[in-house]
Amino acid sequence: MSQPIPSTAPLRAFKDHTDPISAVAVSPDRRRMVTASGDRTLCLWDLKTGVALKKMEGHRDKVWALAVSRDGQFIVSGDESGELIAWHGETGEPLTQPIKAHSSYILSLDFSPDGTVLATGSFDGTAKLRNTKTWKPQANPIQCSNAVRCVRYSPSGELLAIAKDYTIDIYNPDTREYIVNFKAHAARNLSLAWTVDGTRLLSVGDEKDPTIREWDASTWKQVGDPWTGHTSEINDIAMNAAGTLVASASTDNRVRLWRLSDRRTIAIMQHSSLTACVTFSVDGKHILSGGYDKMISEWEVPKDSFPEEAPQTPVSKLLIQRHVSILDFNITIRACFMLQILAINTATRNACVAGDLSTAEELLTREINTDANNYALYASRSFVMTRKHHWDHALRDAIKSVAIQPSLMGYVSKGIALCGKKQVREARTAFDLAFMFADEDSKIIHLLLLIKAYQDEEAIICVQELAAACPNNDTLACRVVEAYLCLQLGINAMNDARHDEAADHFTAAVNSSSDFSSTMAIHSTYEDLVVLFGWDLKSLWQNAHQKWCDTLCRAGRHEEALKSYRYTMSMSDESTKASCIDWSNGKSGVLMSCRPKSLTAFPSDFKRECSVLCAANGDAALTASNYDRAIDLYSAAIDLNSASYTLFANRSQARLGKMLWKEALLDAQKVIELNPSSHVGYKMKHAALHGAQCYNEAIEAFQTMLSKLDNSRDTQTRKLRQQYISPPETERAIRKVIDAQLDNAPLRVLDTTTGLICDREAQILAFKTSIEYKELVSSTITHSDLPTKRIEDMVMRYFQYAMLSHRWEGTEPLLEDIQDNVVYELDPVSGGILKLQSFCKTARDAGCRWAWSDTCCIKKSDPAELEISVKSMFVWYRHSALTIVYLSDVPPSSKSGTLATSAWNTRGWTVQEFLAPKVILFYQKDWTLYLGDRTPNHKESFAIMRELEIATGIARRAILAFRPGMKGVREKLQWASTRATTLEEDIAYSLSGIFGVRLGVDYGEKKQNALGRLLQEIIAQSGDITALDWVGKSSEFNSCLPADITSYEAPPCKLPSPSEDEIQSSVSSLRGDVALESALRLYQTLDHLSAPRFAHRRLHLPCIVFPVTAARRRSGRDQGTYTYEVKADGLHDLQITTEVKWIPFSQARPPPTWQTLLLVRLWNRHLLDLPDPADDTEIVEDCESPLHESSPAEYEPAYSESHLRALRLMVRLAQPFGAFLLARQHNGEYKRIASDHDIIAKVEDVASIHNMMDVRTLEIS
Repeated sequence: MSQPIPSTAPLRAFKDHTDPISAVAVSPDRRRMVTASGDRTLCLWDLKTGVALKKMEGHRDKVWALAVSRDGQFIVSGDESGELIAWHGETGEPLTQPIKAHSSYILSLDFSPDGTVLATGSFDGTAKLRNTKTWKPQANPIQCSNAVRCVRYSPSGELLAIAKDYTIDIYNPDTREYIVNFKAHAARNLSLAWTVDGTRLLSVGDEKDPTIREWDASTWKQVGDPWTGHTSEINDIAMNAAGTLVASASTDNRVRLWRLSDRRTIAIMQHSSLTACVTFSVDGKHILSGGYDKMISEWEVPKDSFPEEAPQTPVSKLLIQRHVSILDFNITIRACFMLQILAINTATRNACVAGDLSTAEELLTREINTDANNYALYASRSFVMTRKHHWDHALRDAIKSVAIQPSLMGYVSKGIALCGKKQVREARTAFDLAFMFADEDSKIIHLLLLIKAYQDEEAIICVQELAAACPNNDTLACRVVEAYLCLQLGINAMNDARHDEAADHFTAAVNSSSDFSSTMAIHSTYEDLVVLFGWDLKSLWQNAHQKWCDTLCRAGRHEEALKSYRYTMSMSDESTKASCIDWSNGKSGVLMSCRPKSLTAFPSDFKRECSVLCAANGDAALTASNYDRAIDLYSAAIDLNSASYTLFANRSQARLGKMLWKEALLDAQKVIELNPSSHVGYKMKHAALHGAQCYNEAIEAFQTMLSKLDNSRDTQTRKLRQQYISPPETERAIRKVIDAQLDNAPLRVLDTTTGLICDREAQILAFKTSIEYKELVSSTITHSDLPTKRIEDMVMRYFQYAMLSHRWEGTEPLLEDIQDNVVYELDPVSGGILKLQSFCKTARDAGCRWAWSDTCCIKKSDPAELEISVKSMFVWYRHSALTIVYLSDVPPSSKSGTLATSAWNTRGWTVQEFLAPKVILFYQKDWTLYLGDRTPNHKESFAIMRELEIATGIARRAILAFRPGMKGVREKLQWASTRATTLEEDIAYSLSGIFGVRLGVDYGEKKQNALGRLLQEIIAQSGDITALDWVGKSSEFNSCLPADITSYEAPPCKLPSPSEDEIQSSVSSLRGDVALESALRLYQTLDHLSAPRFAHRRLHLPCIVFPVTAARRRSGRDQGTYTYEVKADGLHDLQITTEVKWIPFSQARPPPTWQTLLLVRLWNRHLLDLPDPADDTEIVEDCESPLHESSPAEYEPAYSESHLRALRLMVRLAQPFGAFLLARQHNGEYKRIASDHDIIAKVEDVASIHNMMDVRTLEIS
């Protein structure tokens, strides 16, 4: 096998980039090339001159990928940060700002064949599809398991191939249907290329498998062996437009040129460094490649790389094969010249012309009977007998003629008769003998040469070559013969339903007849051909053209059929044109006078049939969404039958598919004109007007359509009305969605477009007058449109709003200040006005039509509105599209850590304002983004969330995944413990949303009452008593609650818990010391305790009670507190410090009965060691808990599981615990005596169960 010749000398180099080149593409018009580089730029080149036309700047990171749309209108590039930019295909001007398309490198881009969709692939493991009209994503990303290296549409656009690390995925991009996944290369699959017919997919691999592999697109199995040659990873692969050559670029510094047919390398292009990209010129004659050499090299494709062009086979060279008899060939050849060899009288000639062969035979027989030695009569009768296909009789007459007198006429008739009998060799001999009688007459020689040429079985070619070789002879005769023979071949093919072949023959006949017109009397000029062979030359031109039209139509080549019909009409004289019109309308058959039986007429209503076929194929194309073809077919059908409203309706539908709104509307108007009573025209009119965004007119047309359906006389048509909904019905459905959307939105908002304050009705009115609303009404026309999310999505987008989180400063604008004023026109005399104006502009720039600020969007003079606003504020922030945090004390260009020092972090309301929203952005004093962080959502910014975590003490995870509710009550209270509010009650109101509590608003009730009501509701709803874990002063609301939120600042009391081994050991030691039944009774008593109840300021608290038996005050007093040494039944002695003073007592000197002191252990059901019924996994694990992990010998069979649980409870009760000190009041209720530190108690003897049997639910006020 010959070795490829390295091609080391590029034709030229394109140099302008300062970093390696990552991608290259050429425009379809062959004029321009575009390159992308790590220097963050693209470059647009003139391919003819090699001049750099434009440096395309706009990317902020290295550019990795680019693509040019098939029509050359767009260039799109993608960079390392996941941003893409669309550029004008000719000028290189940017069409978009950088679009954040992916979260990491964009590695590949590709346009769909029709240019309407852009596919993007990224290192972030996703592939996405974008509409090239709006540049917005279509549906959700295609999630891939790892990095997407390449995306490529198939030539038809029906498939999308996605090359990933390790596998290749095939998708249907229209339906998003996953088709197949297969492993291609040993590791990464770096690039893809489809063959031009879409039947094969080529893939390339990295350094672990630097090969090209070919995949069958019908089975997705590998075709043949891998293509080997590269020694390192292959970065790119390209195919020429003809689909015959493949180029691959590799890290081994080489570009290889391969022949697709045999998968062989035919040339190598050597670079100085690794090559990253490669492509072909549009004409396929050059290769353009580049990489780390920072330039594009242009190489010439070796000329011997292209397959030899097969000689063009003229239509007339189509094999005559079995469809035309040997006699017909000779007849054709004979017809090239007008030889005076027919010694036939007028009567016989007229009979032959009229096709009355019996009369001609009879006349010649009479003459032969009269003159039996006339060789010419025998030869003439032989010709007549050949026309009757009486070959034996014809041969006898020819032999008789030659026997009487050898002659040109005799040998020709003998040769023709022998051809009819399939005796080809003898026929050639007869024709050769005929040369002896040519007398050097060029016409006779010409004829005989043609007759002899039959030996090659290519009579038509012989006629053509003879006409070219002998231009002085009768070339018109050659054209007549060629046209007639092609016509005959076409008719034979048509009779066998081989319509494409027939169409080619008739096309050749038309081409041959171009030398004579419809008015030329060739039938008179070449009457001998009619006499000899019965040809219908009078209608030859018309027959050829009509059958040309008819067969093209039958072959499904409708556009060609229509063009051929127009050509025929333009070339016809008035008489022929009238005949053709009659023929096209089915009023007459094809003119075929004096034709033999083989030339069957094809009566045809051409226009109707062609119109029907065009329409039928148009319907198929429309169903397949091939709108361009459908439009062409319907247009052809309309040209043939312009009175059909259905054709206009269907073409309108196809034009709608192509978004040709104006043209579709014209067709719809024509439908209405042709059939004004039908609903179809108005249906098309509505769709066209809707597409053109003329929504008012579209809705009007739709309503007219509904009235046409309602008033139709046809029952089936009236039933169609059931699928549609009227605009009023649609509007009612939309209003329901609006109301649901606004249920979670503020009562008043600022219109960031107009700068006016709006209530909900004003918002709704603005929506109803918007183009979005009209588009929604116009597009929601069937019942199937209603259940979809489309209405919800549209309403949500329109009513999305931004919330402001800030710190009140100085004079803030109130509702009264901006009512009936345009915010943007207010004089910013105060910082509050300027802040409000900047907030509205920022919200507007972020895409929010509406904005809310607590300064001016609440009517604070209306108690009802104020209460609703306070109660709903968390929900409003939660459902906002964006919350803007304004840090007025953070200067521009601040460094990391400044956020933590902002006074915004000290305010009570701001806790819910950064926890509730899903999207949040922090702005500095000059309304620039904090730290310049352009992350669309600062909750996704690790740096900012880390700062917020440090500043607030709230874990970043909790900020990101926050949900309102009762989970983690104590922790949430600690979050707010250092916050302050201007109004003291707000410290409670600002927390209600965080816990999901609807707390009534009553400014003036004071802080303790407001906080008490909040905590009462939390405990009542959740049963969570961690809110009772605090140190400080008791609240007037209830003594178990703190007087101030600051009591939660200290972390909750955390006491060590025993390990499982320690519990097991303690259980073992208790077995002989504890009465099991007593332990079990205690377990059951605690198990049946009810949950805590809190209502009307009374807390009903289940607990284990330890009565205080002695309390001795220690000497001295420390800043208003008293320290007591306390003894209680069953507990170790302990000290308690409190601000409350009471009379010391002991067992010898007990206190009054009403002054009972109790130390209590708050009951927690978790001590029961019960599985969580909501967690199946926990139940299973519990079945295999440490209760059963030890060997059976450790536990005697008498110990049941319930006994073991009781012993485990005893062990847990023996651990230190946080105790409450309660004092009994005169009315029998108890109050908690607050301490300045946690009271930690411990059971004295766990074996003394009776000391823990005092289990009660105490009422505490």
